[in-house]
Amino acid sequence: MTNKLFVAGISYNITSDQLGAHFASAGQVISSNVITDKFSGQSKGFGFVEMSSEAEAKTAMDTLNNSSLDGRTIVVKEAKPMEPRSNTGGFRSNRDSGGGDRRDSRDRNNKSRGRKPQNRW
Repeated sequence: MTNKLFVAGISYNITSDQLGAHFASAGQVISSNVITDKFSGQSKGFGFVEMSSEAEAKTAMDTLNNSSLDGRTIVVKEAKPMEPRSNTGGFRSNRDSGGGDRRDSRDRNNKSRGRKPQNRW
């Protein structure tokens, strides 16, 4: 077990400092972070808390799981390590994926509709 915890069900009004203060009852908090949307800055409703030891993290999980924070029931679990991302971009052109140019796709579409391919190029 690690000393980093995943916290879900956080109220959108809770700050990282308030989250850390809630977990201070279970032991020494090294860091607390409420995850926010990078465009709007609004909380996404979950965060991470790092405790000073594995024993304190276990205590926090046992005592604070299903507890109430700002009127909402939070879920506390062991944080899983972040997996590396293979594709960081959201846009893939036909050339990136090994596809042909537009003429190839037009010919393919016309064939599937029973039409003769047009030579516009």
